[in-house]
Amino acid sequence: MRSPTKTAFAAVFRNELLLNSKRIAPYALMIFFSSNAVLWSVAGAAVTQGWATNSDYYIRRNFSGFVFGVLGLPLFTALIMADPVIRDFRLGIDSLIFSKPVSRASYLMGKFFGSFFVLVCCQAAFALTLVVLQVVHTSRMIVLPFRLFPYFKHFFLIVVVPYFLFAAIYFTVGTLTRNAKIVFGLAFSYYPLYIAWQILVIKNLPPAWQIILDPVLMKSGLDSPWGRDPAWIDQLVMSYTPVMIANRALVILMAAACLAILYFRFSIAERDVDQGPFSLLDLSTGVERIHNDRETAVFEPSQHFQPSTLRTDSVVRILPEVVRTNDGFAATVRKLAAATTLELRLLLTERSLIVIVPLAVLLAFLSLPFSAGASEVSPSASFAGHTANGVLLFLLGVIVFFLGESIHRDRELRVEPVVWSLPAPNSVLLLSKIASTLLLALILVVVVGLTAMLTQLLRGQTPVAFSPYLITYAVILVPNLTFAAAAAAALNVLLRDKYLAYAASIASGAGLLYLYTHGYNHWLYNPMLYGLWSARDLETNLGRLLLLRIYCLAIALVGLVLAHLRFERKR
Repeated sequence: MRSPTKTAFAAVFRNELLLNSKRIAPYALMIFFSSNAVLWSVAGAAVTQGWATNSDYYIRRNFSGFVFGVLGLPLFTALIMADPVIRDFRLGIDSLIFSKPVSRASYLMGKFFGSFFVLVCCQAAFALTLVVLQVVHTSRMIVLPFRLFPYFKHFFLIVVVPYFLFAAIYFTVGTLTRNAKIVFGLAFSYYPLYIAWQILVIKNLPPAWQIILDPVLMKSGLDSPWGRDPAWIDQLVMSYTPVMIANRALVILMAAACLAILYFRFSIAERDVDQGPFSLLDLSTGVERIHNDRETAVFEPSQHFQPSTLRTDSVVRILPEVVRTNDGFAATVRKLAAATTLELRLLLTERSLIVIVPLAVLLAFLSLPFSAGASEVSPSASFAGHTANGVLLFLLGVIVFFLGESIHRDRELRVEPVVWSLPAPNSVLLLSKIASTLLLALILVVVVGLTAMLTQLLRGQTPVAFSPYLITYAVILVPNLTFAAAAAAALNVLLRDKYLAYAASIASGAGLLYLYTHGYNHWLYNPMLYGLWSARDLETNLGRLLLLRIYCLAIALVGLVLAHLRFERKR
């Protein structure tokens, strides 16, 4: 007979699987991961170098590239692991769940392993596609006899184990803070933090410790096969040394420690909120009638009241003058300003800003050059250009996730009917959310600029000029952020599902970034000019850049119009 703890765990686990099976986002991730597997096998390094696509070396190479090369994978992980517990508290069913005989351990582990199992299934689509491509392959692909165990071995040790740690971190942070945007901020900082860990900590350690302390195991300690005979590479067996096994064990222990911290810190009740001093309503007792002073009253209520005794001038005096102040352009602008102010106040109360702002400062600092070097532009223009490139992806992520949360917040809090009942047009309800998110992003841009100027001053690369920062951010960052906000709003309105919109945003961004980094970056399908500008262009080709920026803003306007037309407000 099964124990109550195991029964509760199985019920929570099964319920989490059922909830995720009804969401579209996991299926979208499977399609995206499978398409990556096809692309890497059909047109990858194995085809160009003459390697077998199912050799032991190339199998491991694919999984290592999947862990670190798929730019959206940390965000996809955060998408699934951030709010399994937050969802229950947001929907108000936490009290119903904990009224059952469910312990903290059963509830938390059921939620975690149910979500992690969904994540592994999504990632397994990449591995299964590689397995199938052994049978269904193109004529350019070299394929060895069918094999299965190497795929399982490398998938488990290279993909599952490190993302077990990342999933535990994201799940713990999301559950304890009850704020999914903090988790998304951590996911966006994955690459800069990992690179900083490699450069500042691991680089100067002995080789064995470099492997042990590398959670992604990019420091494998193996010789590079480049330049060797393809036949030798195809027969190469990729084994795991005791140091690498110790690394995997350390990663699992760190994940277990993270979940243990969650267990001891988790509270079933919501965090206490200061509601102000407790007070009682001073209710008056009932009276038979209200009596007014004869000198100030228009008339005194009486059973013998006659309408003819009411003076005509008194009636005119007490009736308010009615004017139409709720229509017209000026009234709409006032409503937009009020709604934007309210949305911005809600955004500024987010606890996630405690993480987002320091991350913006850190990314700005890491993107700056550490030495003056030879440059064709002034130090201020160089620093401004480096920060504009370094924080662009981070700011785009802030806009995508904050705007998605803002658009779907009213529905999740069940106040959407109240908001829709207000005498405000759809444009006010939609543009206020976009404008407030853009203002938040611009605040972060100011923080980034101040960080860059302070760093430039401390490094002695003077003079510190304000105009290069202003021109760079106004010409490069502001149109890009506007385009991202319009595109994110259109996706959220059209797809009508927050997580599906997140998955579509991450997948499209990762796909475009892959194309841009491989030379397919013409300005027609690269409106944000990723890799198409330099700090020198802002001085010599500013007119052309402004024309391209107008093109970017025109596409953003199309996205805004599309979002407005498809806004689903019930009439």
